[in-house]
Amino acid sequence: MPNAARAIAATSNSLDPSIRIVVCIPSFRRPQHLRRTLQSLVDQRTDRRFAVVIAENDASACASVPVAAEFFRAGKFSGLCVIEPQQGNCHAINAVFETALATFPAATHFLMIDDDEIASADWLERMVRTAEITGADVVGGPVFPNFDDDAERGLGRHPAFWPAYDISGPVPVIYGCGNCLIIRSVFARLADPTFDLRFNFLGGGDFDFFARCRQAGMKFHWVADAVITETVPKNRTHPAWLALRGLRIGAINYHVELKAARTAQLRLRLLARMFGRLPLSMVRAIRLVVTEPRAITALHPMAVAVGSALAAVGIEPQPYKASKIVS
Repeated sequence: MPNAARAIAATSNSLDPSIRIVVCIPSFRRPQHLRRTLQSLVDQRTDRRFAVVIAENDASACASVPVAAEFFRAGKFSGLCVIEPQQGNCHAINAVFETALATFPAATHFLMIDDDEIASADWLERMVRTAEITGADVVGGPVFPNFDDDAERGLGRHPAFWPAYDISGPVPVIYGCGNCLIIRSVFARLADPTFDLRFNFLGGGDFDFFARCRQAGMKFHWVADAVITETVPKNRTHPAWLALRGLRIGAINYHVELKAARTAQLRLRLLARMFGRLPLSMVRAIRLVVTEPRAITALHPMAVAVGSALAAVGIEPQPYKASKIVS
């Protein structure tokens, strides 16, 4: 159910409840990037009518609101922007999906794009058409990096940036919501909150969500040509950031598996497996050193394994716990 504390900060002149496609965007302190994201939606090559819902997750500054209001006032698309007062990745994503579901009761397809991403011109058409043709519950597509620093293009194959799949077709699961489509019935079949708040500051609520979809028997499909590009600032190519990303992925993997381990025996097995991956990751890293031009790419398996082991003893990063803005 929608949270009554969420204020509507901007809206289009009309909200047609018969719209069947909604693009959802959680936003946090990236107004200039959001402008490019919204423009890429304006530029979509499709005859399908769609609305846009934005959840602003910085209640103190609300930097995305003027940008959203500008697009809504100009009539570039229908939609609204709400303010989610509870900070964190999962709060923001739950807010945008819950608002979209409540505002557009006839909508059947809910797409998501992040506020630092740009959709290719045929993105929406390809995602929706695939869902219609295949009957998939969840559709995913690639997010390719666009590095601010051209010198870092060699990191494009790093697991932090390279998509999970290369070829279109049925897949067992997708791992992120930065380029996805979810049909309405999925939300009804999973428990609230949609994105588990235990992942709010760690991240990985999307992987947990899709893992639960898989456990519920839902169908996934990948569309390799429904491309989104993601702006990668220079600080995200620094070895320290990439190492932290590996640690975070490891922590997420541990917590997703821990949720499925419902008995003490299964939890002990999981703990042994997490620590057992440490020596195996060293072997894999040594092998990758031979084939990968960047050492940081080869070290990624070790970072993931260490992240899982640290999470098992209660140590994990919290990248989505932002500092307060000082006025």
